[in-house]
Amino acid sequence: MIELRHLRALTVLRDTGSMVRASERLHLTQSALSHLFREMEDRHAQALFVRKSRPLRFTSAGLRLLQLADDVLPRVAVAQRDLARLASGQAGRLNIAIECHSCYQWLMPTLDAYRDDWPEVELDLSSGFHFAPLPALVRGDLDLVVTSNPDTSLKGIHYEPLFSFEMCLAVSRKHALAKKKTVSPQDLADEVQITYPVERERLDIFQKFLDPAGIEPAAVRTAELTVMMVQLVVSGRGVCALPNWALYEYLQKGLVNQLRLGKSGVWSTLYAAVREEMLEQAFLRDFFTTARDTCFANLNGVLAATDNINK
Repeated sequence: MIELRHLRALTVLRDTGSMVRASERLHLTQSALSHLFREMEDRHAQALFVRKSRPLRFTSAGLRLLQLADDVLPRVAVAQRDLARLASGQAGRLNIAIECHSCYQWLMPTLDAYRDDWPEVELDLSSGFHFAPLPALVRGDLDLVVTSNPDTSLKGIHYEPLFSFEMCLAVSRKHALAKKKTVSPQDLADEVQITYPVERERLDIFQKFLDPAGIEPAAVRTAELTVMMVQLVVSGRGVCALPNWALYEYLQKGLVNQLRLGKSGVWSTLYAAVREEMLEQAFLRDFFTTARDTCFANLNGVLAATDNINK
């Protein structure tokens, strides 16, 4: 008997390329995931993939099940949406604001895919840069806020974790720090820090790296767009901290070098903040799923979010 959970696990293993990443994505321990695959192989009396192969290699049986998964799972997802639509008996509205400047890179593909699945949901996108979006969410002016700075003092707000990522430092390839793999806060004391034009308390480079060490950069310069920040870095005007996935395309082009902030790195989680009263809405739950699927399919270096501040 072939089960949907088995097919889903197999596709995640293919997409991530490793048991470690697959277990993170599925929110299972590696032991539990190994047991699940052993159960599948015992049921079908043959191996589904070659252990310890790099890159991961599937057997003929594994490839056949993946072929089935690619056919069946999208159809099941469509049926589940249709049933949810029938159960809710209504359309809906998602007025979205983002606090993360670099999030447009994945949010726009997410919205494109979501519109195809939920054409009856009214989508609107507001800039979260020049007003306080989380209080607006509480008031009902917004329906969803994408943020990496949850405010747990606000009542009635649920923070749905989307994915975790590492903040990294971008420097010019000619910079004195360019050959280092990691930097300390002291390394940045004489640097011009290029940031988005937002409050200092919303910037991880300060809150999680420089401020705890009592380090102040030589100067702070702001730029509205990620591409503008990177161009300033390339021209030697300063350094900037950006999510690893936002830096990926510039690394591929050889424009900058990427350095880790401290030995363990600076990690953050991106959340979709919504009012608790909306959580039962099927169209909202499916937005979470679409956002995660789009991010893991298109962003490099992101991990499944394991923290849950709602507990």
